[in-house]
Amino acid sequence: MVQRGPKTKPTQLKLLTGTARDHRLNPREPQPEVICPQAPGHLTKAARAEWDRIVVELMALQLMSNLDRGALGAYCQAYGRWSAAETALARMAERDTVTEGLIVKNKSGNLIQNPLVGATNKAMADMVRYATEFGLTPSARSRVSGMGDGGANPYPEHDEWFA
Repeated sequence: MVQRGPKTKPTQLKLLTGTARDHRLNPREPQPEVICPQAPGHLTKAARAEWDRIVVELMALQLMSNLDRGALGAYCQAYGRWSAAETALARMAERDTVTEGLIVKNKSGNLIQNPLVGATNKAMADMVRYATEFGLTPSARSRVSGMGDGGANPYPEHDEWFA
């Protein structure tokens, strides 16, 4: 059965955004253990650095489990590809002061957009799409509010989710 309408938020995000209501919660939603998964071994150096940076933040928000390893790995790998493509474009820009590496000649001598621009844009779009899943973009964060009263649960009927 295909669910219609907007994508459902996980309960933890509903609790953080203040939209958790009993009739909106799935009482059978799986509650994986909050744990820091190991980074996938295939991550590039830049992707691994991003993993190490961001996993600390996600753990502080209790938004990580072993189930999130693949999605976070995809985000980090997209970040690594974006970083590599931007670095390559910057090196080309140093040698090309006119188009800053954005335009190149193909084998026929025609001017075309540098393929690195497309690779950069694709990796950046992937990165932002994955980042939204974890609340890592400003617009995604604007829908999330922390517990400003020292961490007290605003939904005491759901204390087990804040343990």
